Amino acid sequence: MTNQVHCAHILVKTEQEAKAILEDLADGASFSSVAQQKSMCPSRKNGGDLGTFGRGQMVKPFENAAFELQKGQTSGPVKTEFGWHIIKRLE
Repeated sequence: MTNQVHCAHILVKTEQEAKAILEDLADGASFSSVAQQKSMCPSRKNGGDLGTFGRGQMVKPFENAAFELQKGQTSGPVKTEFGWHIIKRLE
C-alpha cells in the first residue's frame, strides 16, 4: 500500500464548474493551465501541484480519492468543506 502520493488539484466552488473543467480536460486542455486559470487554491500558481503528501494530511474525501487514483489518472468531482476538487495523480 502506498504511503504517499504526489497530486495536483483544481478547486472550484460548484459541482457544475468541476464538471465543466472535466470536459475541458477531456477535450485536451492542460491540467496545469486550467488549474492556473480556474482554481481557487493558492497552489494554482504551481499548476495545482500540491507536492507529495501522506495519509492524514488532507481532508478525508480528498485523501480517499487521491490514494485511489493511478499515476496519470484524474478524478471526478470530489466534494470537501473547501469546495469541489478535480485531482490528478502525478507520480
